[in-house]
Amino acid sequence: MRRHWFALACCLALGACGAPSKHDPDEGADGRASGVEVNGTGAFISAPAEAPPPAFDIRRESTWPPAEVGGGQATISCELDYAAHGDGVPLVNLEFFSVVDALKPCQGRGVMRLRYHGNIDAGFTSLVERVAEIAKRMDIDRRVLDIDSLGGQVEDAIRAGDAIGASGWTIWVRDGASCHSACVLILGAGDVRMISGRVGIHRIIRMSSTATTRAQLNEELQAVYGRVKAYLERNGVAVAVGDLMMAVPNRNLRLLTPGELQEYGLDGTNPAQDDLDRLQLTRKCSEDFVSRRDSFARAFDRECKAGDKDVDELNACGLALRPRFGFPDATCPDDSPMSEFDPIRSAFFDRKQEAVPNADVRRPAAGDARG
Repeated sequence: MRRHWFALACCLALGACGAPSKHDPDEGADGRASGVEVNGTGAFISAPAEAPPPAFDIRRESTWPPAEVGGGQATISCELDYAAHGDGVPLVNLEFFSVVDALKPCQGRGVMRLRYHGNIDAGFTSLVERVAEIAKRMDIDRRVLDIDSLGGQVEDAIRAGDAIGASGWTIWVRDGASCHSACVLILGAGDVRMISGRVGIHRIIRMSSTATTRAQLNEELQAVYGRVKAYLERNGVAVAVGDLMMAVPNRNLRLLTPGELQEYGLDGTNPAQDDLDRLQLTRKCSEDFVSRRDSFARAFDRECKAGDKDVDELNACGLALRPRFGFPDATCPDDSPMSEFDPIRSAFFDRKQEAVPNADVRRPAAGDARG
C-alpha cells in the first residue's frame, strides 16, 4: 500500500541554454524523409564543465539547493492523452517541495508525463534527476518524457541520459516536435521510444578548443566522441551513430529515417533494457509471457508503425493490439506492454478506439502468439 504523501514528506524532512525550439522552415513538412540533410537548427556543444556545486545527494536529502528549469519550458501532467487534456501545469522551481507539489496529483494513478520544450542544458538535467527522484519516492512508476529539443550540451545530455536510463522512462517525440543533436543522446536512454517527429544529428562543436589544425581538432574531438560512444554502447544504441555524426558539418543536419532509427536502436524498445527485462521477466512471469511480449512488439512494428502516425495514434493502435496477445497479463499486469496506460486506460481507449474500428481483440492460439 502506497505511503501517504504527507507522511512521506515529513519523514524525508526529518531524515534528512537555449530558447524554446522552432523548426527550421527548410526541413519541409516531413522531416523524416530518407537521408535528408538540412541547415543545422540546433546545438551539439562540448564545453568545459562548470565548477561542481557543493556535494549533495538528492536520493538522501530533502533540503535541495535552489535550481530552476532554465531556458526551457517544463510541464507536468497525470494524463497521457495530450490531445484531450493538454500538457499539464508548468514546473519552474525545482526545489524539493515544489517538485513534490507538482507530482502529488499523479501519485494515486502512478503515472506522470513530463513535457519539455527547450535546450539540453544543466537546467534540463536537474529537472530530469529531481522529477525522477520524487516520482520514485511517490511510487509513480510509469514515467513519460515528452520532449521537443533542438540540442544542447553533450555533457549535460550524458548526465541526464544516465539518470533517465536508471529510472525507467518512456520517451515520446510527437508529431511537430524535434529531437536533434544532443537530444538524440536523451532518446537513446529511454526504455521505450515512440517517435512521430524529426530526429537529426550532426558534429559536436568543442567551444573550448584551442586547435589551429584539423589534426589538433580531431584529437580533441576524439576524447569527446569516446565518451559519447561509451554512452551509446551502454544504452544499446549502435556506435555507428557516433561515426555518422562526425561526417555531418555542424551547420547542417542529417535527419534519420524511420528505418535508420530502428536499425540504430533509437526507436521502440531499448535493446539493452530488453535484454535485461527478458531475463527478469522469464523468472518473474514465465517464458510464455516473454514470448507473447515479443510477438506483440513485432506486431506493433508491423501494424502500428505503417504510415505516418502521431504518438497518440501509435498509442491507440498499441492499446487495441494488446488483447490479441493476452495483455494486460493477469499475473504480471505491471510488466505488460504499454502498462503505463492501465491506470487511466478506459477514457483514453474509449475515445481512441474509433481510430481502429476493426481491431482484432481475440487472443490467438499459442503458436500464433509466438509469431
